[in-house]
Amino acid sequence: MNALGPSLAPYIQMGPLQWQQWYANLMGYRRMGLKYDDLQQEELPEVQRALGRLTQREYYDRAYRMKLSAHQSVLHKPLPKEQWMSAKDDVRYLKPHIEDVLKEETERAAWDTMSVQRK
Repeated sequence: MNALGPSLAPYIQMGPLQWQQWYANLMGYRRMGLKYDDLQQEELPEVQRALGRLTQREYYDRAYRMKLSAHQSVLHKPLPKEQWMSAKDDVRYLKPHIEDVLKEETERAAWDTMSVQRK
């Protein structure tokens, strides 16, 4: 901090990857043991269908992370530092499934709106 107050200049000068890591750490979900895809809105139909496509192990791991983070939220404390989600473990496990669901919906919409023309 300088005489003018806090400065964002060091963060603006960071590269894109450093900026992403800084922002992900600022969000705080890793301190609660969550991955980025755990923050998806479960109420959306696309996410519901994508969750149904997870393997049993992925679904169990997700449920465990959600229960653990809910418990820590009740305690108003983050996890101990050794249990935080690391950047290398924070992989997008749900995104490919959501993208597949969206592709299927656009394909289904194209087939549903197709009109037959006779010659």
